[in-house]
Amino acid sequence: MQKSVKGTALHAALLSAVLSAALLGAATPAGARVITAAVPTGFSTLDSWDAIDNLSRTVARSMYEGLYVFDKDLKPTPQLAESYEVSKDGLVYTFKLRRGVKFHDGTEFTAEAVKMNFDRGMNPDSKLSRRNFFNFVKTVEVVDPYTVRFTLKTPTAGFIQRLSNGTAAMICPSLLKRATTKQVTAFEACGTGPYVLKRFSPAEELYAERFQDYRVKGLPKFDAIRWVPVTENQTRAMMLQTGEAQFISPVPNEQFRQLERNQNLTLIKAPSVVTRYLSMNETKKPFNDVRVREAINYAINRQALVKVAYNGFAVPSTGYLPPQIEGAVDFGVHPYDPKKARELLKEAGYPNGFKTSILSAYNDGKTLKTLQFLQQQLAQVGIKAETRALEAGQRTLIYGAKTSADSKHALYLIGWTNSAAEPDWGLRPLLASYNAPPVLNNESYYKNPKVDALFDEAIKETDPEKRVALYAELQKIVNADLPWAPLVFEMTTAGRAKALKNFEPLPDGSFSFYEAEWTE
Repeated sequence: MQKSVKGTALHAALLSAVLSAALLGAATPAGARVITAAVPTGFSTLDSWDAIDNLSRTVARSMYEGLYVFDKDLKPTPQLAESYEVSKDGLVYTFKLRRGVKFHDGTEFTAEAVKMNFDRGMNPDSKLSRRNFFNFVKTVEVVDPYTVRFTLKTPTAGFIQRLSNGTAAMICPSLLKRATTKQVTAFEACGTGPYVLKRFSPAEELYAERFQDYRVKGLPKFDAIRWVPVTENQTRAMMLQTGEAQFISPVPNEQFRQLERNQNLTLIKAPSVVTRYLSMNETKKPFNDVRVREAINYAINRQALVKVAYNGFAVPSTGYLPPQIEGAVDFGVHPYDPKKARELLKEAGYPNGFKTSILSAYNDGKTLKTLQFLQQQLAQVGIKAETRALEAGQRTLIYGAKTSADSKHALYLIGWTNSAAEPDWGLRPLLASYNAPPVLNNESYYKNPKVDALFDEAIKETDPEKRVALYAELQKIVNADLPWAPLVFEMTTAGRAKALKNFEPLPDGSFSFYEAEWTE
């Protein structure tokens, strides 16, 4: 595919800057007091309530905060809230807010701002992409300037986790009053975060300067933060080596070992909550037969996939939830047994296999390798699959279907980041029957009434042990039905200058950077 002139020019400009830094001696934040982070894609919006991608919500945290935030272990931690109390029936949450917090426009953060943000964020008329993330909230009420009360429609065990993932950013009321369209909050920002937006071009740069009245004294420790989308792996790695960027993520897998040998850099590799899997459309023959779905699971050597496509920067899936998520069931890595796969296909009436197709939601290097690997693995058991990697705009082939009959795909290579770090958001959008496209991401059109009932029962359960048991029962049913072939749990990677501290990748794919500092 021919690159756009703008994209080519941007790549050339970045490469020129990198080479200049290498020749002249890269400026360090110790002199410029600006931290530059290079990331793999552009940004969709500055409005976290409307950002379908985790990266856009992450960089928006430069300007925004929420009531709660995840720590490095994905545990909810108070941010703009100080504490909360919950009623015995699990329906009413009352939050005490921090006092003296200023928005970037100089106004005070109060309970009224919380109510305004949630009323707007959950309003169906807003057409915000994340409006259903809090669809279990019934009302938000101001008790007093520093107390806000949420009443839920049903008890929802993961409420605090959902508050922590960055969606519910607290936007200045003054900006909300001007936001007659989504485009206003997509390109403008006003929050309580450590940096104030100065310029923003979604494909080129987000630049924000230190907020002088930030609520935490002494933070941030940089005068500015600069986020730069750099799609080319080699360029991103070079920027880190020369000092043009002090942080990059992800690190190109093929260059990780080389960069690790550089004494001026710190390389990070850690487990994430990103899962990759092959979804099977159960409304299309032959995938309506569980024996075929089981055969496909037996046909895939997941250990080999990790080596071939991920250079070791992933681990074979052991189930439907990454192990860091409470309630994850470890089923072990599905055995690789092509002989068993062929036997199952014969039992299902396909002794010579069949023809099909695999679509992919992504077109990056490791995904293209995965597609090729899956194609070869399935061919060994008689399944001849054509492959196609979709551009972002082409995913309407999957999510544009209004009913299962309209669906066009057979096998679909996809991933999911459990941004709420709790079992419901890791499973319900992908496996509840009512979440098939175009609602959410049940691309297999999986339907099991027992599973649907367990979803509703588990999310209302306030006893942690009982809740975990319900999710375990649910996962066991799914594992018997096999609507997917779970493939791998990815690892998160990042590289930073040795002198940069407290700028960390988190397991959900976001970054912790509020306390970042330069130690030389």
